[in-house]
Amino acid sequence: MSAAGYILAINLLVAGLFAGVFGWISLFAKVRVPARWICASFLLGMANFGVEWLVSAVEDPRFVVFAAFAVSIVGMTVFNIGILRKYAVAVPWRVLAFLVAVSLPLNLAIYDMPRTSFVRVLLYQLPYFAIQTVAVWQLIRAPGKRALDHVLTWLLAAGALHFLSKPFLAVMFGPGDRPQSYVDSIYALISQSMGSVLIVATGLLVALILVRDLLAEATARSETDPLTGLFNRRGFEDRVPQITRGLAETGMPAALVICDLDHFKAVNDGYGHAGGDLVILAFAEHLRAAAMENHIAGRIGGEEFAILLPGSDAMSARLFAEGIRSAFAEAEIEGLPEDERFTASFGVAELRQADTLSDMLRRADLALYEAKNSGRNCVRVAPVMAASNAGERRLRRTAS
Repeated sequence: MSAAGYILAINLLVAGLFAGVFGWISLFAKVRVPARWICASFLLGMANFGVEWLVSAVEDPRFVVFAAFAVSIVGMTVFNIGILRKYAVAVPWRVLAFLVAVSLPLNLAIYDMPRTSFVRVLLYQLPYFAIQTVAVWQLIRAPGKRALDHVLTWLLAAGALHFLSKPFLAVMFGPGDRPQSYVDSIYALISQSMGSVLIVATGLLVALILVRDLLAEATARSETDPLTGLFNRRGFEDRVPQITRGLAETGMPAALVICDLDHFKAVNDGYGHAGGDLVILAFAEHLRAAAMENHIAGRIGGEEFAILLPGSDAMSARLFAEGIRSAFAEAEIEGLPEDERFTASFGVAELRQADTLSDMLRRADLALYEAKNSGRNCVRVAPVMAASNAGERRLRRTAS
């Protein structure tokens, strides 16, 4: 077997491995659609390499050569569709369909041209270049790309350009005087080697990006409250210290607001846990609507919420809390009696120089305790200095 034949066999094996990898990745909902497209493209790649093996085994390989090209061009198109679906970019279906439709009769038309002709090889490679370039152009316009995504874009662009290099390589080294001798040519060795490197690099990078997205989703789920979509306590406590440390170092103000639904046990007793969930959801929506992009909001307990307000001092945070308090107290909650209204109490603490999250939570909770004792449905601000034994707050708090 020639060296190019070995590389062809390796490409067949690599395509099969990647088909299995992306088939497994497609089992996860978040990346199911793009992974299925990409898996299908590698299955078509396997078919292409298999058909290419048949070229040297038939006397008149015209149909086999055309079949190999057709499977290859469709497979590459399917791969690029999968990439665009991953980045939620509009797939130019008509453009891609047009390019595939034109490439097929073009491939038949150039079959009888001299195999060493620069024009013939260029016309053979142009459809690959055009389809890849269309995908790269769409991908460049995709928002929210990170470092690996930019690397993928440049790698796909390199893949498009490598198709344009092949006519020069064919003229330099010769693709064989007939299709059956292609696999024994130096051109085939170089071409298949280049293809192998790009296939492996692109396949590994795309798999890495999809797995990265899966891990990010798993992390987000572990840090997100499933009922409200806000951060849960873990997510809230993981993010706040990073922000408060930076603010303390620069001297920028920040404030923490703790919110607790009033008489929530009575809500659950009167309307059941489903009714209680409706009240929690309604309050979370008010909190989310009032929050700015740099605010960190979370549901840190059953009926307890917290929000960090970077850039706000205690008075600004009090106004923020008053806005939520008054809006929520007047809100009608769908699914509950129209005349029923619910309230919440709020405690505010401003960030001090040496504060930890625990310090802020302790002082904000003392202010919340004061709000509860003041009749509920109000906002209280913690003094700059607070009692050191505030850690007993949970035991001292009256029933909510």
